[in-house]
Amino acid sequence: MIKISSAVHPSRRVLLAGATSLALLGVAAPLAFAETPSYDGSGYIDSTARCESPDVAVVFGSTASSRVAICRDKAGGYEYRGVRVRDGAKLIAPAALTSKGFVAESGGGTYTVTASALEVTYGGTVLRDEAMVDFHGSVPASASSPSTAATATDTPTATVTATATPTPVAPVKPLPAEVGGSAANAG
Repeated sequence: MIKISSAVHPSRRVLLAGATSLALLGVAAPLAFAETPSYDGSGYIDSTARCESPDVAVVFGSTASSRVAICRDKAGGYEYRGVRVRDGAKLIAPAALTSKGFVAESGGGTYTVTASALEVTYGGTVLRDEAMVDFHGSVPASASSPSTAATATDTPTATVTATATPTPVAPVKPLPAEVGGSAANAG
């Protein structure tokens, strides 16, 4: 905490406190923006949450602790690609489009991706329900089975872009979260 001397005139104390607050905001604001990873139309740059050609990204997004992408192959199948930011744990698994969103299962865990959240459950118990802070792509409003899944020519029924500036950026060095980790219990 910054203490302002009592010898300073009260009106100047307010001015100094305001200037100090703005200076702190100027330091904190870039840190908040640095959290949004670089991306392009295939997902996050240098990340597991990215689709490699010829697969295409259907959706991709990040929460406070995870990055995920849903990729579609030429045959119309889906793949979940996720990474947990804190330790780099990765998971790549087949996915399906359901009435709940895109769902992948691995090791007893179920990973559900929607435009608003990533939900991780084990044995029917919700372990994590993480709000999306950055989301790109279209999630069909509902689909009851993989046979009704969207195709590349379908018109999306819901489009969400949760970022203020969706301008893609040039590739950068690998993200620290992408180094190390394992497929076990990734998100």
